[in-house]
This record gives sequence, structure tokens and C-alpha cells, in this order.
Amino acid sequence: MAMPGVLPAGEPVPGDGSLPASARASVGARGFGVYVHVPFCASRCGYCDFNTYTADELGGGATREGYVDAVLAELALAARVLGEAPPARVETVFVGGGTPTLLPTDDLARILDAIDRTWGLAADAEVTTEANPESVTPTTLKELRAAGYTRISLGMQSAAPGVLAVLDRRHSAGRATAAALEARDAGFDHVNLDLIYGTPGERAEDFAASLDQVVAAGVDHVSAYALIIEDGTRLAARMRRGELPYPDEDVAADRYLAAESALNAAGFSWYEVSNWARTPDARCRHNLLYWAGSNWWGLGPGAHSHVGGVRWWNVKHPGAYAKRLATGGSPGQAREVLTGDETHMEEVMLRLRLASGLPLDVLTDAGRAGAARALAEGLLAEPAHAAGRAVLTLRGRLLADAVVRDLLP
Repeated sequence: MAMPGVLPAGEPVPGDGSLPASARASVGARGFGVYVHVPFCASRCGYCDFNTYTADELGGGATREGYVDAVLAELALAARVLGEAPPARVETVFVGGGTPTLLPTDDLARILDAIDRTWGLAADAEVTTEANPESVTPTTLKELRAAGYTRISLGMQSAAPGVLAVLDRRHSAGRATAAALEARDAGFDHVNLDLIYGTPGERAEDFAASLDQVVAAGVDHVSAYALIIEDGTRLAARMRRGELPYPDEDVAADRYLAAESALNAAGFSWYEVSNWARTPDARCRHNLLYWAGSNWWGLGPGAHSHVGGVRWWNVKHPGAYAKRLATGGSPGQAREVLTGDETHMEEVMLRLRLASGLPLDVLTDAGRAGAARALAEGLLAEPAHAAGRAVLTLRGRLLADAVVRDLLP
């Protein structure tokens, strides 16, 4: 889960990070995961507005060398906050960024070991790290697997050199698929490749070649996202200056259909609008935990957490984050206690994106009327609707945001 560069407003977090008793009581009720944000990158991609820092951008007294100690200090704080109501077991761990694999593998092993010692990892826990293809080697991949990491998500984005250049990606066109093969050889249970489509200058044949390479790499999970232009990024500046055209929605729709066709033909099935897996076991359980509204603690600067209807987020800068923890305080910047209406809205928005959909009986009368309209327009699947569920059709996936608006009148 990438951490956004701009954090929302909210109410203050107590200095000790304490949670209401009602939130703590629900910790183990709906699954529990841990997210760890590693905010370091070797360079900044042109489309990126995540809470990440290159060596030149870091400043503020923050260093990579002291980072893991700060994370472990927040983990100790989390254990104090949850106190007598810890999760039964941690079901998923996801180390994201940034580029987590810029840290030494010993540091990534320390983090995982500390989580296990604090709360205990489930016997079948899914443990994921993100990685840029150029940041791993066969040796480091074997070390990560030996440390307990079971899943790796590699940022491929494209197989076309010109597209990678527009996105300011550092790796060569073939490095991502080579890294995926190395990860399989290292013994990872599951390997994901990320794609971005709709980049200015990308041709249909460029994206088709990217899909062909993904399939040939033998991965069991693929994520594919339309390029989004965020304010403050280099790509946004280039488009404002007229150097590059803005993404075309019709082109993005064509790319999505191409992904669905090619991945289906290779034995993948969609389980979330932007995610495909070869088997149910290959689905990202950590992301499913988010989409199901379960509980997780986010460690690291800018990381978001959710426990029992309370959502909070940490201060952004690694220096400010470490300073707060060094003085015994919470790194939380702000939080919000979700109302029933907000919880309902998020449940509809997130669960509708899943292939399993959502029960019609969680909708209001107006929402069910909206579902009937979406069904008539071919945006919801008729057999699922007859069985009492709202499930997107392929056309509905292309217009998922519009369907959500129909179900939340």
C-alpha cells in the first residue's frame, strides 16, 4: 500500500497513541496485518507522489542506518497500545515503499523477527516485500526468502524502453522479468509484477509485449494500473508545459481490456479491478485485508493504520518520525473515528471492486434501486444480482466509480 505524499486532516492523536477500549476490543475480530513503510528510493520516478525520499531529499537528520531502530520503537509502542487485546496472530505483513530492498536484508529480517516476537506470525502468514527490479540480486532474494518473506512484488511498469524513459524508471526493459525468474528460483511462494498502462507514447503493441513478458516470466499475480497524473510530479509539470499529452481515458480502457484478454488466456482471473491471480492462493491476502475493512497497524513515516473503526496516520518525514519515537511519544499526526455512514461508504467502495462483490442487503433502499439501474445498463452481473450480490461485469469494471455512485446515492 503506497503511502500518499499528502496526508488528510483529522483530530489529534493522543501523545501515547492510546485507542478507545471499543477499538482495542475488536483487534482480533476481523483479521490483523502489519504494514511497514520504507520511505527510501534511489531516484524519484516522474509519476510518483508517494511519501518517499532520495538521499538528496532526505535531510532533517534522518538516515537509512537508524531507520529500523525507529520502526522497532513504534512496534514497541503498538504493543503497549494494544496491551491486553493483541491480535491472535499476525496474518499478513507487507513491507512497501519506496524501495524496501534498498535496506540491507539483515534489516528487513530484523523487522520481521520483531513482529513475530511481538505478536506472533500465523503459521501460514503471507509476508510480502516490494522491490524495484534493479535493487535485488539472486543472493539477496535467497536471503529474503530465508528470513521468512514468502511473496515479492516487483515494479515492472512496462517492457518498452521508451515508456520506462517517460516514467523515469531506472531499470532496463528486461530486468523486471529476470528478477521475477530469480525470485521463483529463490523459492518465493508468490511473485507479482506491477504494470502501468496509458503512459504518453505507449503503443498498443508496447503494452501487448509487456503482457507477453509477464506471462512468460511465470509469475502467479499481476497488478495493472492506469497512469494517474498527480500534482507536483515531474510528469504533471511536463504535461502542463505541453511536452507530453495527458493520458487518454479511451486508450486506458482499451489497455484494460487487452490486459483482461491476455491474462485470462494465460490462466489468470481477476479478483479485484486492478489485480489478477493464477489461483486463489496467489491473491494478495494483505490487500484483501484492506478491502474487507479489517485491522492493521502501519509502521513508518506517513503510514496509515486502522483498528476497530479508528484510522490514523503518522507524520510524514522520517526525521520527525524518529524524533517523536525517541522522546517516547506517538508518531501519529492525526486520526479519525469513522462514523457508521463512513464505514458503510467505504465498504461499498472497496467490496464492489472485488470479484466477490457485496451483498445487496448491505445497501440502502436507494442503493438497491441504483443497483437495479446498473444491472439494466449491463454494469452488474445478472446471475449474481439474482443471487443477492452486486458483482461488476467487465464493462462495469471500466466504470466502477460510476457504479459506486449509483449504489451510494
